[in-house]
Order: sequence, then structure tokens, then C-alpha cells
Amino acid sequence: MIKKASYILFLMVLLLQQGCGIYSFTGASIPPEAKTFSVQQFPNNALLVEPLLSDQFSNALRDRFMNQTSLQMAGTNGDLSFEGEITDYSTSPVAIQSDQTAALNRLTITVNVRFTNRFDDSKSFETKFTQYVDYPSDQDLNSIKDGLIAEITEMLVDNIFNKAVVNW
Repeated sequence: MIKKASYILFLMVLLLQQGCGIYSFTGASIPPEAKTFSVQQFPNNALLVEPLLSDQFSNALRDRFMNQTSLQMAGTNGDLSFEGEITDYSTSPVAIQSDQTAALNRLTITVNVRFTNRFDDSKSFETKFTQYVDYPSDQDLNSIKDGLIAEITEMLVDNIFNKAVVNW
């Protein structure tokens, strides 16, 4: 009896998925006719250039779509297409103490993203996404920046993925 109920539940879930386009358990809702995505290299146009940031960010966005959707990666002109540039990479003091020194510093990264949905232009957008992480001012940025950049990149990619394909 339990086996039969599990089978029926599986069929119901399968049928519900068919009515809503392509749906993944990550929450992505992608038009059923979409088969490919493309992510162009995001050049680093910030005043302060971190040499590996462009590759790291572009690859993280590609990886997210490869790992969490069934879309195939295309070199250019994907059904879902991303392009843009990194517009800010900066560090600034925050949490100023009474002796006029910063207790924390903030690393901020901003990317401008142009997303094109070839099948539904109303979902296309151009938006700036900004994320930051605070770190103790007694730590040298060069010794911790790889971890901070990875953390910020993950947050940026989450925001971009959600805006592009998660319809909440």
C-alpha cells in the first residue's frame, strides 16, 4: 500500500512539473523552450582592479547555471544570456571607534548585469548588484581577500540567479 501511494505521489509531482515549464528543486522556473544559457566574460572596470575577479565571478555564474539547471552552456547568444561588467571593487572603513580608528573594514563588489530572456522579454533586465563583507581592520586584506571575494561572489551569484530564473 505504501509503495502504491509513493508511486502515485511521484506521478502527481511529475505531472505538476509539466504544467509549469522546467522546474528544478532549486526553485528555478525556466521556460520549457529554453535549452541554452550563455555567460560572457564580465570585465573588471572598477577603479581598483583585482586581477582574478573577472574570471572568478564569470565562472561562478556559469557554474551555478550548469549545476542547478538542465540548460546547456552556449558560447554566445544563449536562450538565457548574461553579460555585464564589474563596476566596483573597493574597501572602506566602517564601525569607527572613539579613537577615530576603524574596528571593521568593508570589501564591496558591484556588478552590472544585462540579462536577456529570448522567450520572455518581460523577464529581461539590466541591474546593478552589490554585496559586501565586513572584516576586522587588524587583518591584512591581502591575506584574507580570496575568502572574502569567494563569499561575496557567492552572494552576488545567488541574487542574479534568483532574479533571472526564480519567480518568487
